[in-house]
Order: sequence, then C-alpha cells, then structure tokens
Amino acid sequence: MNFGGVIETVVTSKEFSLEKAREVLKNEVIAVIGYGIQGPGQACNLRDNGFNVIVGQRQGKTYDKAVADGWVPGKTLFSIEEAAQKGTILCMLLSDAGQIQVWPTIKKYLTKGKTLYYSHGFAINWSDRTGVVPPEDVDVILVAPKGSGTSLRTVSPARHISWLRMASNSFSRPAR
Repeated sequence: MNFGGVIETVVTSKEFSLEKAREVLKNEVIAVIGYGIQGPGQACNLRDNGFNVIVGQRQGKTYDKAVADGWVPGKTLFSIEEAAQKGTILCMLLSDAGQIQVWPTIKKYLTKGKTLYYSHGFAINWSDRTGVVPPEDVDVILVAPKGSGTSLRTVSPARHISWLRMASNSFSRPAR
C-alpha cells in the first residue's frame, strides 16, 4: 500500500492471527512500563488474550489501580526497574517526561536481543534532546493503537483494537 509515497506492507488479522501472535511471542515476557493512560488498556488486553505480561509501575495511586485491575505484586506487578530486568519486550508507556526520567534505569537492562516497544515516540524521535538512545543490539518497534489509551478496553467486547506496528531497528530477527 502506498502511504504518501512510501510503500508499506499491510498485514491483516487474517494473515497474522491472534493464534500466530501467541505462538511467535510464547517465550517472551512483555513488560509494560507505566500504567497511566496507555498502560491499562494495552497490558490488560495482552494479558486477557493469553500473552505473558508483567507491569512495572511506581508506588502510588496508579500502582493501586494496577492491583485493582488484577495485577499481583511480586508476581505480575513490579517496580519499574524489576520489570525492566525481567522483560524481554519492554513496552515504554510512561509519559514522555517519565520516559526521559527513567531512561538511565531502563537502558541498563536493555541487553542484547531484547525489544524496546513504544506507542508514542517523542523521547526516541528527539533523542538528541532527550538522551534516549537505545543500544545497537536491541530491536526498537512502534506499536500504536488506533484509538486513545482510555478507549482500548471499551471499544470492542472482544477486547481488541486495530494497531499500527512499525519496526524501527531490527537487530535480532526480521520484523514480523
């Protein structure tokens, strides 16, 4: 498909089903870092669709919301640092300012072969201003819901929504 002069490959759910996604990601731990606007919808939808998901969140009101949503401290809910250490796919869903603030902590756990996942890209796109520069040996992807973070759990009774996924840097494997 031609998007403004750029040829893109569009993959539909018929070509890449939920079952196939589960198979591809069966050995991955998706660490959702941040449980603010995007975090609850993405983390709960992934969990409810059979993916191995943990949440990294600071103590406070949002941490309490994660507990109320069924995330279990020490089992599926951790500090940001511990979730970054445990995850193989780090889903950066903190605010832009939050991403910049925790970057030094996150970066030390981005070891070879891990994936860094964004749903909005200020910090990564303006790396010369933010200092957010991923190591060369990690994959960097954008997975952007086509809807607001707060609507992800209410849009569909099946608890899924359309997504845009784009590989920015593919180190360890071909983009799928």
